[in-house]
Amino acid sequence: MDKIVGLKELREKTEQYVKEVSRGKSFVVVRKSRPVFRIAPIEEGENVWEEVVDFTQIKRGGVKLKDILARL
Repeated sequence: MDKIVGLKELREKTEQYVKEVSRGKSFVVVRKSRPVFRIAPIEEGENVWEEVVDFTQIKRGGVKLKDILARL
């Protein structure tokens, strides 16, 4: 069962909750006594990150954001 945590407490102790989630715990976050969202660890092998471009392969040290936006 998920532990319930208030949004204010989550903001004040973010780093503590990040550590607990990385250890496998999950939480339901409430605001004004109503559930808003759930924080849960990513499942083993779950692919949630999609790498589109590795800018370090284009230019050593990466590419500045303003240069990328200027070309759009």
